[in-house]
Amino acid sequence: MSSKIYIRLFTAALCLTLSLPLAADEQHAPTIGEQREAVLFWPQAQREAQFRQMYKLFPSDHAAHGAHVRALPQGKPLVLDGKGTSGLLASYMDQHHLAGVMVLQGGRVRLQRYALGFAPEQHWESFSVAKSVTSVLLGVALQRGDIHSMDDTLGTYIPELRDSAYAKVTVQQLLTMTSGVHWNEDYADAKSDVAQMYLHACVDGQAHVLSYLKKQPRQWQAGTHWNYNTAETDLLGILVQRATHRSLAAYLSQTIWQPYGMAADAYWIKDECDGTDTGGSGLSATLGDYARLGQFMLDGGRIAGKPVVAKAWLEGAIRHQENVDDPGRGYGYLWWTDKDGSYAAIGIFGQMVYVDPSRQLVIAQVGAWPHATSDELVAARWAFVAAVKRAVDAERAPSTH
Repeated sequence: MSSKIYIRLFTAALCLTLSLPLAADEQHAPTIGEQREAVLFWPQAQREAQFRQMYKLFPSDHAAHGAHVRALPQGKPLVLDGKGTSGLLASYMDQHHLAGVMVLQGGRVRLQRYALGFAPEQHWESFSVAKSVTSVLLGVALQRGDIHSMDDTLGTYIPELRDSAYAKVTVQQLLTMTSGVHWNEDYADAKSDVAQMYLHACVDGQAHVLSYLKKQPRQWQAGTHWNYNTAETDLLGILVQRATHRSLAAYLSQTIWQPYGMAADAYWIKDECDGTDTGGSGLSATLGDYARLGQFMLDGGRIAGKPVVAKAWLEGAIRHQENVDDPGRGYGYLWWTDKDGSYAAIGIFGQMVYVDPSRQLVIAQVGAWPHATSDELVAARWAFVAAVKRAVDAERAPSTH
């Protein structure tokens, strides 16, 4: 995928916007929202030091893990292009400032390496990967009946939207970003919606995105036009929290984190205005638990053989719903899809949970790329994924000797 769409989409999903200069008489201590915006512009050393403790820097809720821990047993080391773990993997991570990479196959660890002083028990910010997790929680809410149908309208769960252009938008249209509500995602325009949404004062104790989106006019008929919208990802998080009467962190803990057997608590940053967890970013977890999350998806969203997510959600989430500007790739319900049936949760600065059902593969990586994204960085990531697939396929190939 080109850097153009990655910059536009993943920078947006980070829930950060370019800060506007303040007049002399408007100087004030930076709000939490403005501090989160500043993360995008941290120097390299600060990224590497702070991405592992974002939940300490910003108000956060925690998703508690339980007594049961799903083991990640060691498997046969995977040899990449004949170089092994100490070769291609080390070079890939060192060159791109990655803090951790773990590859599972069949639930066993085939590759694992940590760098930048990052340790297995430490947490790392996931950025846009959180969007995919919020989508999973929507699937859980559907399965449990907290949300009745993807045809339900947003006004059903968020009364503040009943007099807005979002009143009749459905849950599925929100998941596919086809609400039809006007939104300008242009980062070159300081007056665009994405550059303004977090810069205003809190209104009536409502989340930034809620008070902002209520005023947006309709531009297209709902369901007819895909328009990437940062704020709608946070809106999905609000919907899940309203429907379940729990924070995203608490719901994640209750429905997945504890029963599936994650090894450590996770943390989710909160909106400064209403205290809700921000659905589009702010989730931190260990590398091992990101890998377990991918394994949960590979298991079909099941725990102990029972479905945790709704079938209708799963069938739509990991399959092509909308086109992107990269042939063969698409977008599902906040998951990126590929033509070979694989799918991924992806965040800026190098975060990824990649799932390949045909090879029973999960690839989890966290890092601090030197840029939010670029063609070169994205190409290197896909090249690494391809190398892992080649290594697995080479093991499967019949011997010619």
